[in-house]
Amino acid sequence: MYPGVHAATHPDKPALVMAGSGRSLTYRELDERSLRLANLLRAAGLGRGDVVALLSDNTPEAFEVYWAALRSGMYLCAVNSHLQPAEVAYIVNDSGASALVVSARLGELAEAVTGEVPGVGLRLAHGGSVAGYDDYEQALATASVEVPASQPCGADLLYSSGTTGRPKGIKPALPDREVHEPGNLLVELLRGVFGFDEDTVYLSPAPVYHAAPLRYCASVQAIGGTVVMMEKFDPEGALRAIERHRITHSQWVPTMFVRMLKLDEEVRQRYDLSSHRVAVHAAAPCPVEVKRAMIEWWGPILHEYYAATE
Repeated sequence: MYPGVHAATHPDKPALVMAGSGRSLTYRELDERSLRLANLLRAAGLGRGDVVALLSDNTPEAFEVYWAALRSGMYLCAVNSHLQPAEVAYIVNDSGASALVVSARLGELAEAVTGEVPGVGLRLAHGGSVAGYDDYEQALATASVEVPASQPCGADLLYSSGTTGRPKGIKPALPDREVHEPGNLLVELLRGVFGFDEDTVYLSPAPVYHAAPLRYCASVQAIGGTVVMMEKFDPEGALRAIERHRITHSQWVPTMFVRMLKLDEEVRQRYDLSSHRVAVHAAAPCPVEVKRAMIEWWGPILHEYYAATE
């Protein structure tokens, strides 16, 4: 499944809502804008197996880029926005990226990388102007909306943390199927284990360049639910988002639990969290006392897993 399937049946349903600004992206918009970008990438000479690098903060455009790559048989390489210019350039070059899409909020970093990525032929900036990059909105406005006869499924290409040297790219084999066809193991896992479905409203409080936020949000959109993405984590803001958007599922790291537990009791009890059915956590060991405190507060809805980008 992919957003185009849900655009046909529920075009005005939000595929993504920003928790802070309230800015939203419907399935119709996500489908059309990712299609325009996919056609733009093909017009620039990219094809199956090529790599699109993404340097972005938490914005709706991040998933337009993701789905443009995924519906074109390309790899999406999300780059950590907190890296130094030389580190970003290394990942872009090492991945073999032919296109680089950046957020204007990261303009200084993006400009510093420009001259260090000679293999990148297409550069786009969303959310404002960045020297050396074409305007994302203008580029999409002129792109075709014709759906190609074939939309082979792509994949993500993410990098390890680099704790034992340079970060290493994990490049899976491309799926041998069209993007709308079933076969995504993570999607089936989320359906079967955590009960994700079209009614899921999923809160993502973490940076989109990380593996779990990127993949879980995309899986929710593949299933047809709604992603609520925080611009950045804020402990009370997370509780406010759960209440305001009637969040059903979420994902956290233990540090977020610690910060929420440090809120005054009056603040913690201020918000209605009754819609919240599943809280997944990973990325680091969760201290026993922290997990117990969270279960006492939220109830037996916590699910811990261990995984790795590799």
